[in-house]
Amino acid sequence: MKRLQCSKKVVPLILFLALSGCLEMQDANRDNELKESIMQPKTMPVAMSMVKMAPPGEPPPVLQRNTESYNALTENGFVATENDPLSTFSIDVDTASYANIRRYIIQGSKPPAGAVRIEEMINYFSYNYPQPTDKHPFSVTTELGPCLWNDSHSLVRIGLAAKDIDKKNLPPSNLVFLIDVSGSMSSTNKLPLLKKSMKMLVRQLDKKDRVSIVVYAGHDSIHLMPTAGSQQDLIFQAIDQLGAGGSTHASAGIVTAYELAEQVFMPKGNNRIILASDGDFNVGTTSRDTLQKLIEEKRESGIYLTVLGFGMGNYKDDTMELLADKGNGNYAYIDNLLEAKKVLVKEMGGTMFALARDVKIQVEFNPAMVGAYRLIGYENRTLADEDFNDDTKDAGEIGVGHTVTALYELVPVGAADLPSVDPLKYQQVKADKTGLSDELMTIKLRYKPLDGDTSSLLSTVVRENDRTTDSSQDFRFASAVVGYGMLLTESEFSGSMDYEQVMELARTAKGEDLNGYRAEFIRLVETTILLD
Repeated sequence: MKRLQCSKKVVPLILFLALSGCLEMQDANRDNELKESIMQPKTMPVAMSMVKMAPPGEPPPVLQRNTESYNALTENGFVATENDPLSTFSIDVDTASYANIRRYIIQGSKPPAGAVRIEEMINYFSYNYPQPTDKHPFSVTTELGPCLWNDSHSLVRIGLAAKDIDKKNLPPSNLVFLIDVSGSMSSTNKLPLLKKSMKMLVRQLDKKDRVSIVVYAGHDSIHLMPTAGSQQDLIFQAIDQLGAGGSTHASAGIVTAYELAEQVFMPKGNNRIILASDGDFNVGTTSRDTLQKLIEEKRESGIYLTVLGFGMGNYKDDTMELLADKGNGNYAYIDNLLEAKKVLVKEMGGTMFALARDVKIQVEFNPAMVGAYRLIGYENRTLADEDFNDDTKDAGEIGVGHTVTALYELVPVGAADLPSVDPLKYQQVKADKTGLSDELMTIKLRYKPLDGDTSSLLSTVVRENDRTTDSSQDFRFASAVVGYGMLLTESEFSGSMDYEQVMELARTAKGEDLNGYRAEFIRLVETTILLD
């Protein structure tokens, strides 16, 4: 027999394997963990939501495909004033886009372009506009200044400030919570957060108010009949009993909620449905066109709608925005308790109490002074020019104490970058009227009082000598927010602007910032820089 011989390279290997065997016998648990890790798949699906480790004793989380959906927006471009001097749009007091963008950035990714609605970003913040002093329920303020991203252009800011009313003088409320309790709402940042948010609002109510709860999953039901706001223990008990499970039959719940609100309708009160959901409707009426028609029919009842969005992964922003826009309502996204406090406590008047409805703005530009203009944001709020004087056309609502801001970017006459348009053949533009040569634009605003169907008209003029190089802090901060939104969407109009410029401008324009919202915006821009 031949003696087995080992090379010098093999002996150390044998010793290493023997030693490894000893170590494995001494630490069997570690070996089992290693084997389990080796057995795990080495690839993960691309479209997965963020995964967190389950607490001890709880089953691991189920991985879900990201099915969030947003409307595609086409950014407003420049319009040649000589060919079209009128710009008409409905106001928007929604704030959901900003809070949703913040959620994406904090989680380490940029939002999809459809999630960025610049007007909602601007209107997330309040501005120092004067309170109304005449018969109208809000004031109109304008400011003309430089454009951050294009030195040869100008910006005009239009600001509305709704009358602020002390809480004790607000009318009684008939509130119907319409709560999605389907299985998709079981996550911590959905129904559990919603229940805490509901309690924040209920704590602001008293005996003159009424609260009802309608829930929907595979079917809808009345969870709490109309109850005085002072019976908070009973209301809290009903809230605590809410649990998630089943499919999502939202359309049936909407009908039931409106019927219940009509039964307890307060003729001189605040009648409102508060729809809280992730928007993932999958049973009953799921077509967005049919849902829109349903909501449009129900808004004629004089009942307003507040839409509160919750959650991530399967969030349907497009559906939630549609319901709020067509239901005489407003739309907020709640991703944490501080946002719930902002929307439902600090800004309760604006969120829950309408002050005027069908608010529209029409701007006429002077072709002798303005070569072209561009409305920033409000892409899904534009109206036909003839809709401005048509009181049957629906438009936005403004709530107690709300501020609304819109900005136009202006190109002066004779600028090299004016859009090229052929001269009109069948009409002549006569812009050089005596006494109007210094006017840039006339701003007209229509609104309906809550108790009437005939609109009232306000009007103001912006002149060239209104221009200032020393812009207000609010003007500069709003410009920074616009710049941030354009960078997120990779706007063709952002020029050479970058996030550092936006952050620096916001820092110098932060102002008093009692609630810290502007400071948070600065941190958000800084985080976005780090993502890049």
